[in-house]
Amino acid sequence: MDLRTEYLGLALESPLVPSASPLSQEIDNLKRMEDAGAGAVVLHSLFEEQIEQEARTLQHYLEHGTHSYAEALTYLPEPPSFRFGPERYLEHVRRAREAVRIPVIASLNGSTAGGWLQYARWIEEAGADALEINLYHVEADLAVTGREIEERYLEVVRQVRGSVRLPLAVKIGPYFSALGEMACRLAEAGANGLVLFNRFYQPDIDLESLEVRPNVVLSDSHELRLPLRWIAILHGRVPVSLAATGGVHTHEDALKVLMAGADIAMLCSALLRNGIGHLTAVRDGMERFMTEHEYASVAQMKGSMSQRSCADPTAFERVSYMKALTGYHLTS
Repeated sequence: MDLRTEYLGLALESPLVPSASPLSQEIDNLKRMEDAGAGAVVLHSLFEEQIEQEARTLQHYLEHGTHSYAEALTYLPEPPSFRFGPERYLEHVRRAREAVRIPVIASLNGSTAGGWLQYARWIEEAGADALEINLYHVEADLAVTGREIEERYLEVVRQVRGSVRLPLAVKIGPYFSALGEMACRLAEAGANGLVLFNRFYQPDIDLESLEVRPNVVLSDSHELRLPLRWIAILHGRVPVSLAATGGVHTHEDALKVLMAGADIAMLCSALLRNGIGHLTAVRDGMERFMTEHEYASVAQMKGSMSQRSCADPTAFERVSYMKALTGYHLTS
């Protein structure tokens, strides 16, 4: 069965791609993902804020007590000569590139324009095959408009695109008033691919301690419907690769997003819940379905159920909302 696909201009042997997660922090896990049938792998994210915090902490401990004793002035070298911050991540990129044959996609989650550019260049120099930038920002300033946020995102993409030659994927959330127009503008700004969608982890309140705590909830297949809709709408209309993430758990999920028009199906929660070997089960299920339904390749299947190709294009629009509600019947 021909499972080959193309993503960001890279030739992949399979459309199944583990997305950024803690699993990719270990080189052995990357090898296992390759053996289990992954077409590429996205490394865990490099967070600019985490780097800055590490740098500040190191600076504090190097300077703390420096003037207490004369010997302390020369006991340790100056902070600029230390290796910290992104060094470990860049070394991981280099080792990953040497360890596996499949494409290695680095992930960058920046917070300042300068940080995006500097770290993107370093990642390119480390040998990554592509770069995924994660646009995740919760704007708490009530005076900031949606258009201002969009322009901020677009400027990041423009600057990174002008800074590196790597294929560039942009991972975004679904919360745009006109997502289709924003997708077109991201493509114009230099994005080679769009990853739909970023899962915004929402905080929770601990009633006992009365503290706001971060809360990570793994996805399930029901979350697939949002990226499924927008991939179907964007396929063939925006000149970028499309990746589906958030809700891909089974071979049926992977087949659906490919039929909608995705180039790859990304898995994260499914692997965290079931283990890396789950990739093999998903791949085997895809091959069985394709054999039973006489599909010769992923290319033949891709986009066959997109809005441009399906028999009822309105199924992805508001009319489907009315049909769903009027066709629902309570069961006793």
